[in-house]
Amino acid sequence: MVSSLKPLERPLALGDQVYRTLRSQLRNGKILPGQPLQEVALAASLGVSRTPVREALTRLASEGLVVSDGRSFVVPALSLKDVDDIYEVRCLLEPAALRHVAKFGTDPAVRALLAKVVEAGVAAHKANDNEAFMEFNARFRSTWLSLVDNQRLVHAVELYADHVQHLRVLTLGDPKVRTVVLRGIKRIAAALAAGDGDAAAAAMLDHLTEAKRCFIEALGLNEEEADNVG
Repeated sequence: MVSSLKPLERPLALGDQVYRTLRSQLRNGKILPGQPLQEVALAASLGVSRTPVREALTRLASEGLVVSDGRSFVVPALSLKDVDDIYEVRCLLEPAALRHVAKFGTDPAVRALLAKVVEAGVAAHKANDNEAFMEFNARFRSTWLSLVDNQRLVHAVELYADHVQHLRVLTLGDPKVRTVVLRGIKRIAAALAAGDGDAAAAAMLDHLTEAKRCFIEALGLNEEEADNVG
């Protein structure tokens, strides 16, 4: 046997590829609540059989990102309770995750990377470029999450962030919302650069609270609550 040979990298199974493609579309707001996701149509669009599409949709449904709707799946429309529940979990997970990475924040390379990401957000905001700002928002999360060594925690953070990712299309087009988001991210980045885990966690908690408020207003869920009370 030739000792220099290494195991070959196996390509992702089709089901995994379809899953990643659909999850990316969900994250980018390309698939909106109520839009039907049918096996036949998706299989034709992706050039695959129905089996990997079925596998991917079943996996997304198990994560709560889509729900069954007769013969198709859809992204569920969120109620006020849904938003409350999602943000309750996010407020438990994300501040804790930031405490894990604060110790790396003082590393010059990490500080430079965070600063570069924030600069991109400032530029996107000034240019009124909603798509670039959404990319910045996602990149900031992926940057600090890459420093978390607990992969189960990373997965949980990503999952619950994805539950509301498509709603950013509704909110980040508003310059006032972008200002709030950018201020929160700058505060988190500054705390990480100082290596202060408690400050980073507190900043994230405030950031998530503001994000939740913006989503509730954008979806008119305050009106829903008022109607229910009435």
